[in-house]
This record gives sequence, structure tokens and C-alpha cells, in this order.
Amino acid sequence: MSDERTGGLSPLLNVGFYNFVLTDKVVALVRSDSAPIKRLIQQLRREGTRLIDATQGRRTRCVVFLSSGQVVLSALTQETLAKRLLRASAVLETAEEELETLASEEGDGV
Repeated sequence: MSDERTGGLSPLLNVGFYNFVLTDKVVALVRSDSAPIKRLIQQLRREGTRLIDATQGRRTRCVVFLSSGQVVLSALTQETLAKRLLRASAVLETAEEELETLASEEGDGV
């Protein structure tokens, strides 16, 4: 959701330990404790190309799937990341509303 009104910046999601991903690239937040997800993580570790480990050595609690096909491992729970994602979305919407209000006020000659 980046455009000229927001300066071309997309909001960032902190996935833990000051590691960030673009919020508009997040496709899914999935718990890491199921067998299929554990197998997927092991497969991606063997491939070594699409996996980004942002756990800083901590236990993986959430797997973040990105629209680019990359997978990010986070030590934070999916609930925590979902709350942060919603907050980032709300901040962007508020900023866009403020910019629209300013633009309409300028257009009205105020």
C-alpha cells in the first residue's frame, strides 16, 4: 500500500529483535509447532535460499510467509505479530485519512 501520499514507504512489521518485513508482503502468520510446518522449515533450511531466520537463536514460534515466496522465522507468537500487523495497518489508514483531509482543505481554499 505504498504510494506518493505516504512518501513511497510501506509500514514495517517488527518480527522480533529489530528485524522487519514489509506489512504489505505478509501473506500468512502460522504457528511453527505442527509437523508439516516443521518439515517445511527443515526443507527450506536444506535449500538455503528462501528462509530468513529472525529468531536470534531463540525457539521459533511463528512462521511468516511473504508474497515473494520467502519464509521468515520469528521467536514471537503469531498473536503478537497479528496485533502488530493490525496496529501498523491502523497507523497507515490514519495517516492516509489525515493526508486526504489536508488535501481537501487545500482544495477548498482553507
